[in-house]
Amino acid sequence: MKSVLSWLVLLFAAVVSAISASGGRLLVVLDDVAEKSSYSKFLGDLEGRGFKITYETPKSDSLSLFRHGERSYDHVIFFPSSAKGLGPNLTPNILLNFINANGNILLTLNSETTTPSSLTSLLAELDISLPADRTGLVVDHFNYDTSSAADMHDVLLLAPPKPVRSDLKDLFSAGAASDELIAFPRSVGTTLGAGELLAPILRAPRTAYLYNPKEQAEAVDDLFAAGEQLALVASLQARNSARFTVFGSAEALQDKWFDAKVKTTDGKSGKTFNREFAKRVSGWTFQETGVLRVNWIEHHLNEAGASNESNPKIYRVKNDVTYTVSLSEWAFTAWQPFSISGDDALQLEFSMLSPFHRLPLSLDSSVSSPEAAAYTVSFKLPDQHGIFNFKLDYRRPFLTYLEEKNTVSVRHMAHDEWPRSFVISGAWPWIAGIAATVTGWLAFCGLWMYSAPTDAKKETKKTQ
Repeated sequence: MKSVLSWLVLLFAAVVSAISASGGRLLVVLDDVAEKSSYSKFLGDLEGRGFKITYETPKSDSLSLFRHGERSYDHVIFFPSSAKGLGPNLTPNILLNFINANGNILLTLNSETTTPSSLTSLLAELDISLPADRTGLVVDHFNYDTSSAADMHDVLLLAPPKPVRSDLKDLFSAGAASDELIAFPRSVGTTLGAGELLAPILRAPRTAYLYNPKEQAEAVDDLFAAGEQLALVASLQARNSARFTVFGSAEALQDKWFDAKVKTTDGKSGKTFNREFAKRVSGWTFQETGVLRVNWIEHHLNEAGASNESNPKIYRVKNDVTYTVSLSEWAFTAWQPFSISGDDALQLEFSMLSPFHRLPLSLDSSVSSPEAAAYTVSFKLPDQHGIFNFKLDYRRPFLTYLEEKNTVSVRHMAHDEWPRSFVISGAWPWIAGIAATVTGWLAFCGLWMYSAPTDAKKETKKTQ
């Protein structure tokens, strides 16, 4: 009976963990609950991945992100709302507290709807900027769908976004064919501040720009932003690894664009990549991808004849030590080994107040497993006693942050641990001088003791 219960508990844990690394309670906020039929495929995919979805309107009396000081939901999706504000239950302060409590938010925008003031204030707090009138339309006269936007050029056709640096992990375009296209209809672009927590997921093409379509003018003189300044999909990962994503086109998540046929300006046609892209963006936002876990850490002596005890509390200066860490990455349904991408490096710091060593860790296949990758490095401790830290500080865009610190003491050498003078080459002249002095003294003593005495002087009689 106990074995059956244990098996059921493990099965339940596996099902729960297959939803998200941070939970499966999802709140969807819409102007009208009936609007969810327009997003049935997107929401159905979320339910198929194990999320328990609750639908609410912004002014609902039962809506509350917190109950008894704890989060009522793990994730929130905001679809466009025509309301100027979202009511007392969704103020900017409450939304910030939700992020600080490790909650994740996916905010969708629409050029035909003015963004509510509470969401605009939240974006400003996170250093994400919208136009002053809280709306806008991104158009591109060179990259648009000729079949649905032949006149307005407001349905952008974009390739899946690739990493902007070679040391970043590809979470949004991996495995996509080179001719895949994302349809972004009637989108709103944002600009990002210089904060290190912000990162664009999808940028606008160089030929795109944003303007207010309500201002009827033949030429646009005052542009909010243009080209790659515009982030069509923007992200923020807080210091607690909570995630916030701004998706510039809510219409791109609707059913009609998930399998729509589009045609580029050069005549190429095909189906959109929207459904897979929506899965990857929502998966990242709700911590189904890009979540790192430290399984175990071990450091020990790496010297012949030593006990090599795991994770000792004290070392000696100039000891040879080995540090190993096991890492896993959550990928939708299972933990898998974390692999470092491109030119990236996983580094260990051995520091007191400042690092004495900063060393790259390398993959150790001998202690890795199908669910985890082990990284290791061996080095010699500095000739300095005190309190030191093995510190692992790994922070990359789109990956949860790793910060692990193990404190150890490093003592000075005991009196009987110093090397003998005869093995120190610099001492050999002095040892030779001592040996020469002792040898000379012994030789002198021998000569003195065994040399025959001289004859006594004979007395002579003195005569007149």
